[in-house]
Amino acid sequence: MAQGVVATAAVAYRWRWAALATLMAAEAMNVLDSTIVQVAAPVVHADLGGAESDIQWFGAAYTLPFALFLVTGGRLGDVAGRRRVFVVGVAGFALASLCCALATTAGALIAARAVQGGAAALIIPQTIGLIRAMFDGDEMAKALGWNGPVVGLAAVCGPVLGAVLTHADILGSSWRAVFLVNLPLAAAVLATARLLREDRAAHPVRLDIPGTGLAVLGIGLVVYPLIQGDTMGSSLWSGVAIAGGVIVLVGFGFHQRRGARRGRSPLVEPSLFRHRGFPAALAASTLFFAVMNGLMLVVVLHAQLGLGRDVLTAGLSLLPWSGGLAVSSWVAGAYLVPRHGSRVMFAGLVALLAGALAALAVYHGARPTAYPWPLLGAMAVSGVGLGLFTVPFFTTALSRVRPHETGSAAGLLNAVQQLGATLGIALLGTTFFHGLGHRSATPGAALIAVQHAFWVAVGLIAAATAAAGLMVTPSVTPSQKARPERRPGR
Repeated sequence: MAQGVVATAAVAYRWRWAALATLMAAEAMNVLDSTIVQVAAPVVHADLGGAESDIQWFGAAYTLPFALFLVTGGRLGDVAGRRRVFVVGVAGFALASLCCALATTAGALIAARAVQGGAAALIIPQTIGLIRAMFDGDEMAKALGWNGPVVGLAAVCGPVLGAVLTHADILGSSWRAVFLVNLPLAAAVLATARLLREDRAAHPVRLDIPGTGLAVLGIGLVVYPLIQGDTMGSSLWSGVAIAGGVIVLVGFGFHQRRGARRGRSPLVEPSLFRHRGFPAALAASTLFFAVMNGLMLVVVLHAQLGLGRDVLTAGLSLLPWSGGLAVSSWVAGAYLVPRHGSRVMFAGLVALLAGALAALAVYHGARPTAYPWPLLGAMAVSGVGLGLFTVPFFTTALSRVRPHETGSAAGLLNAVQQLGATLGIALLGTTFFHGLGHRSATPGAALIAVQHAFWVAVGLIAAATAAAGLMVTPSVTPSQKARPERRPGR
């Protein structure tokens, strides 16, 4: 009897960890797809044609719906069951990946990428809930601990893998291989999804469809003119669209507050904004990930469009960046953060700024047609900064969040991370193309354009540092303000 109980427990243990591997594979697949296309984008554009802004849309069309529907995806899991929504998301992701690989026009590819991003928004929010349903106590902490390394490794490998697959031109697939690689991963996840335990909220919440619509409309109105730039035909229309987007987003805020007062389930918990720490964290995250994704894009664009190098050279240009990120993330998590806490976050921003300024110096002294080899050192320094920032950031951002706010806070942080990626692609990519002038621009124009983009990134890093400072500065409560100052001798 005792042996039977032990054997059953051992089987259950292996079942849980196999199920965790399924969830981590899905996480990696989604994160990989947000970065793997960056390097291949110029090759895709050369093959399919279209406007120059399509290069930015190949990335933004994925990250934007990913950001917009993350919180709604989590709510769908509460209502319909997390395993069911997870499986639907993976199946939709695989189908959209196949459509991407088969696309014959830029418009068709962008549409399929948008479906991919929406499917990813169904997958990612379910992972933490399913882990909590399968694990308890110390096992749950260990299981959740795998999320960071897996996501980090996927983000690091994405650009290099995209370059290798595109350059290898397997069976003449060229850039299409970066989408086809998702199919065996998705098939493996679907085949093992039966190991997952179904789970849903004890008291399901209602979907906030009007709130989702307002968020989509407002952010879309802001992002679209940033990416399209001059192709809209008039800067007046761009300004009107952005202003309209801001007005809609203000309306979204009022809608969330009114819904919370009436006892409904808003997309965003309004109580998170009572103190400045969490809003500052949202701003810092948006700015930081805008820099991270925007710089990846412009380095690749300069290498391919400005220097005329192949996709493999462009991808390997990001290898020091990825290596620095991987090493510093491990060092920060294992040694620095336990000893120095949130101060490591600022060390990361300083290193990121130093790397960006070093890259500017390299570009400033480079010959227009020569590959700037010292850039690799600057990219390594920037990568170190990325790893030092990301490890302590999320712990610091959630440090003042109350238990009932944790789900909303985590979903919002993930959403603004993807939104920041979209804005970075839009802002820095548009800056580069504006400086480039036109498709037949000279290498000299491309060199100046990439410098302009890096100067914008320097400004964003400075703003992110200011926002991070507000995250850790103690807020003064009204009672403290009202308390009279005690004088010596009293």
